[in-house]
Amino acid sequence: MTQNVSSHPKSTGRRRFLRASAFGGLAVAGGTLASQPAAAAPPKTGQPVQHVPTVAELSALDPKRLDDGTLMHVDGHHDAGDGGHRLIRWDAASTAEPNGGTVIALDSSPAKGRWHVLHSGVADFRWFGLTGPDSPADDALDALVSDATVHRIEAHTDLNFVRRHTFTRSDLVLDFGGHTVTTDGIEDAPENDPFAAVMFFRGDVTDDVQQVSLTATMPDLLDVFEVADSSAFAVGEWYALEVDALAGRWERELQRLVMITEIVDGTHVRVNYKNGWELEPGRTLTWTRIEPVQRVHIRDMRFEGVADGDQFTGSHPIAYEYAVSCDVSGVDAWGTFWPVIQRRWCTYFRTEQCTLTNPASVTWGGAGYLTQQIYCLYGHVVDCTTSNARHLNDWTASAYCYVENCHGDGDDQGPFVTHGQYEHDLVYTGNSGLMTFANSGAAWGSAAKRITVRKHVCSWFVARVRVTDLTLEDVQVIGKAGLSGSGMMWVNADGVQLRGCQADDTLIISQASSLSSRANIIEGSTFRLRERSDIIRANVSAPVHIVRSELRGLDGHTFSGSGPLHVTDSVLAGSAESAPCTVAGDLTITGGELRDTGITALADDDQSVRIGGGCRISGANSTQVFVSRGDGDGVLTLDLSGVVSTAGSDDVAHVRLEAGTNRYVSVGSSFTGGQLRLESGAFGDGSHLLHANCVERGVDRAALPDEADHVQHGGTMIVA
Repeated sequence: MTQNVSSHPKSTGRRRFLRASAFGGLAVAGGTLASQPAAAAPPKTGQPVQHVPTVAELSALDPKRLDDGTLMHVDGHHDAGDGGHRLIRWDAASTAEPNGGTVIALDSSPAKGRWHVLHSGVADFRWFGLTGPDSPADDALDALVSDATVHRIEAHTDLNFVRRHTFTRSDLVLDFGGHTVTTDGIEDAPENDPFAAVMFFRGDVTDDVQQVSLTATMPDLLDVFEVADSSAFAVGEWYALEVDALAGRWERELQRLVMITEIVDGTHVRVNYKNGWELEPGRTLTWTRIEPVQRVHIRDMRFEGVADGDQFTGSHPIAYEYAVSCDVSGVDAWGTFWPVIQRRWCTYFRTEQCTLTNPASVTWGGAGYLTQQIYCLYGHVVDCTTSNARHLNDWTASAYCYVENCHGDGDDQGPFVTHGQYEHDLVYTGNSGLMTFANSGAAWGSAAKRITVRKHVCSWFVARVRVTDLTLEDVQVIGKAGLSGSGMMWVNADGVQLRGCQADDTLIISQASSLSSRANIIEGSTFRLRERSDIIRANVSAPVHIVRSELRGLDGHTFSGSGPLHVTDSVLAGSAESAPCTVAGDLTITGGELRDTGITALADDDQSVRIGGGCRISGANSTQVFVSRGDGDGVLTLDLSGVVSTAGSDDVAHVRLEAGTNRYVSVGSSFTGGQLRLESGAFGDGSHLLHANCVERGVDRAALPDEADHVQHGGTMIVA
């Protein structure tokens, strides 16, 4: 058999070899040149590099005519110039398993002798003859990822995968060059397994486990943790750290992949994480040592999932578990089932410039996400988009993470969510899309803490459960036709603070927790209310402050909380046909304006209503009364001092008190037009009335009791 090879002319042999030596010191698949046995030493200086057109012709060579260390340049895999070119070397002693790409055997199948690719750590799927999706790329992927000498794998054509791969190696980049990855004919996945991705990188969980019962309170924001014996730990080691469960099936305040940064003493270590929730003495911490996957990055892929796939037949590209510093960028996914990028027990990562369009399902639990992160730390999701997906981003039991400039359209399912498994210290900036926090149910705890949202636009914002210290800045909730509940903002009165926000349908304030020490404040915000609703729910016992804000469209809205409500320099507005607002707790209105609305104090219990500080009251409403009381049996303390009240018609009463026990004071106010209706039956035993130093212009004193020790209404300037 004639060997189809050619040698370089002797006159240029040395120069050619030196050029090839740019590959010198390069890795040989399956080992490095330096690690090869003496028989496989590098060629002597001056040995020519030979050429062969294709792998088929390379494999047909006669091993008897090959010297150990022969260098060969393959000009292509199937055809010269098809991109599968590479420099290879004959290792006469090698018994490595052939894979058709980086390790090639001869057709004569000798027990020894293999061609090994010489490379600088950068590998190419075309080495395996893959020039498109017609042949599965699974074997090539396994071979390249398993080769420790490869640190970067490149795709220069579209690829198809039919298996689901699990890897444990670190220090690798997979760059798909913007080409399309498909999964036509992929094997079925195990039941309900969102980690059955095409590429799943998972760290090793060791059997090195230690448990400790806390002997003292573990406060919020502490990074020194108890251990049973710190001598078993070393700085730089990684551990899965978790606390025992509470009442809910998955309800744990602590589940994080952390690194030991200091041995503090015999029973304490410091880690790279500040705890987010106070843990009581007697709770159990479990430390499990992990050998994480590290620095595995996946880039630039268009992924097409299985059309109409389900939990078994569907596909998605990427999953990580027990992984550190593993980034994903430039993944454009279509038709996936489980999350495009699924993470659990991950720390330090970035997901950027990724998209998901029209996933296979948005109704199956956990399906249709761009990315989900479970028990994760220090993640950054940036410049990502979704269309008609379930969630763009889900933080579950995660902390100190950031979402920036991400946008979801067709967002009825909610692009931005947390699960409610004790997430904390999350920040969102400059995003758009429906947003809900901690709403997955009691089995997870329904809790989150210290979440900040800035410059966000959405059709629905809900954080109604145990979300503590929520901060919203410039959040705009704009109603969307056909979406039930759109235009609604619903928050938990546990340290919630809103600044510069807007909702154009519904505002609901309820209270499911009371952990915060900071005030509940709505400042500089505007709410255009549509349907009658309970703005402050009856379960709110904490004070609520509304400052320099506007509530428009009021019509019989209720403030049912038992805690005090402070309204400062704000506008409360309805229409001439609207019903007044009903208030259950103490109310203080300072400055601002009440226009075409009114206040009805329920007085079911003793209640205080104070309106003053120059507050302007004007217009009319459906009851023709600005301030009144309900039928409750409590004592109403009503102070209308320093108000400027102007009735919209002669039938409008500035204040009406007809029954009950009332302690009424109005000093230094101005009343124009309308009526004063302070009935005798409202000022019996235990009541008093002081109406003094006021100005009444054209006011009909339709009802005033006779003056007595506890009733005084003289000393007022009355102007016709």
